[in-house]
Amino acid sequence: MGSPETTITSSIFFLKPLITIDASVSLFLHTLFKPILPIFLLLLLEYSADFQLSFHVSLSLFPTSPSFSSLSIPFILGHLLDLALIGLIKLTFHRTRPHYNPNMSPVVHADNFSFPSGHASRVIVWVWAILTAISRVLLGRHFLSDVLAGAFVGVLEGIVACRFLRF
Repeated sequence: MGSPETTITSSIFFLKPLITIDASVSLFLHTLFKPILPIFLLLLLEYSADFQLSFHVSLSLFPTSPSFSSLSIPFILGHLLDLALIGLIKLTFHRTRPHYNPNMSPVVHADNFSFPSGHASRVIVWVWAILTAISRVLLGRHFLSDVLAGAFVGVLEGIVACRFLRF
């Protein structure tokens, strides 16, 4: 199929030039900012947006009080929707993760696919969303387009949750 930067389902081969540009820009950003930004900050952002942490925080708020329950139900449903959508898209595209950071293992090794970024989709509504999304590229975990697509999916999930799951 091709190099790790450009491996993607053959049904969308026409995107290869964009994928190649995306991989080059992502590597450039990773190389430029890796020596500048503190690794602990990037890892803190990674951990804070991990599905297992954020989902369990939502679950822990559920039984505490009626006001928290009304807030946590949309978060729980949103997390489950996110898990399903991101998983389906990743299984459709099969884009491999960036290979230029082999010494860093992910928080939770759930899959080998990069597109779209589940971290970006989960945190897009939070203040640290942009920083976490950028950290995914700077840590060499995702390509820039993975993060943008994950953010787009997160925005769509938020719209669906607000319009159809009125709590």
